[in-house]
Amino acid sequence: MPETFDDLDAHLRSTAAKRLDAFLELLRIPSISALSEHAEACQVAAEWIAEALRDAGLEHVEVSPTEGRPVVYADWLHADGAPTVIVYAHYDVQPVDPLELWHKPPFEPVIEGGRLFARGAADDKSHVALLTNTAAAWLGVRGRLPINLRVVFEGEEESGSENLDHWLEANRMRLGADLAVISDNGFFDGNLPAITTGLRGMMYAQLDVIGPSQDLHSGGYGGTIRNPAIVLADIVAQLHSADGRVTVPGFYDDVRPLDDNERAESARLPFDEQAYMAEMGVDALFGETGYTTLERRGARPTLDVNGLWGGFQGEGAKTIIPAHAHAKVSCRLVPDQDPKAIFEALRERVAALTPDGARTEVTLINTGHPSLTPLDHPATVAAARCLEEVFGQAPLFVREGGSIPVTASFASILGLPVTLLGFMNPDCRAHSPNEFVRLDNWEAGHRAMVRYWAALATAGI
Repeated sequence: MPETFDDLDAHLRSTAAKRLDAFLELLRIPSISALSEHAEACQVAAEWIAEALRDAGLEHVEVSPTEGRPVVYADWLHADGAPTVIVYAHYDVQPVDPLELWHKPPFEPVIEGGRLFARGAADDKSHVALLTNTAAAWLGVRGRLPINLRVVFEGEEESGSENLDHWLEANRMRLGADLAVISDNGFFDGNLPAITTGLRGMMYAQLDVIGPSQDLHSGGYGGTIRNPAIVLADIVAQLHSADGRVTVPGFYDDVRPLDDNERAESARLPFDEQAYMAEMGVDALFGETGYTTLERRGARPTLDVNGLWGGFQGEGAKTIIPAHAHAKVSCRLVPDQDPKAIFEALRERVAALTPDGARTEVTLINTGHPSLTPLDHPATVAAARCLEEVFGQAPLFVREGGSIPVTASFASILGLPVTLLGFMNPDCRAHSPNEFVRLDNWEAGHRAMVRYWAALATAGI
């Protein structure tokens, strides 16, 4: 007879108000990992989560220090004969600028029309709370979990996960498991249930162009020396061809081609290009020729300029030749590209484009490897079944354009297969002003995760 979850669902209904209040409390902590002035807030968030995990009934709860923000660890390992699963989410959040575009203060959560607005409401404190609440439901109602569980909540995902790999290496012996489940993703366009099977990797760098030893009067020196801002513009312009291809030599050498099945799966996704453009406020799409928008968005590599600055930017006029100019550059990478090899290729390309009279430096900021999960893995099949039971329709399988560095780390360091199961609404405005989570997604996500842990117990992983 199929397992029923009436008791657990009833518990979730009866604790809805209490769970929401706790979630709001967590959202009020400004745990921005990228800004050093928020280091104390990150520590406070970690301690808050650790206490919540203890209250849920988990064991060996620890706020584990790193060279940066701490990792919160906990476990429950009493399900004899059942698989061991690591669940992952992150408690750090993105910076909030531009602050003036927020309708409400970002760390003062507001609920309007079934939406909860706050920085981190979707990405990713929604899943920190959901996973903690799932453990509390199982242990509070049935006194046990159906699987052996290890919890890893990170505090640096939004700033590159610089210290997580070191922590995983150092704790390898106590992180034995059969599967890692990452909850830092969500549904497809139109809020359709989805399972993410692929994520792109990341290479992030800074490009600096250095010219004269100081800013110079453009009347006295203009036309006699290289202007670093113009040099930078020329270099950036030559990193792409007119048809959207990246011109860094070797950039595509290791890219795994899309097979016919992958392209067919992508083509079946209900994607409205006109609505996509309207959502972004643009009147045309652009990218590498020969691929659909969805393929370019999730399954092809990219190079983007994330920021440009240099010279005078204040009110009025100041006639100078700037001494230097700068750009932030990121590449989204696909299997089997190596982020460090791409960085070296970019550095060589920039050096080749640098003219006499200027000097360039390219500095690596952070990296993350791409990942791809088979559609027929037992954990993926189980996730699809649970989503369909709770949300009433079979999920889509998608490859997303974003990066979650820990996905590749769990595979390469711990040797674990990875399932990505999250419940963010696709219009959640993650990383942008007025971030929000749909509370119906969040509540139903609890019920789906309760079922998923039970399904994993017998999935044969």
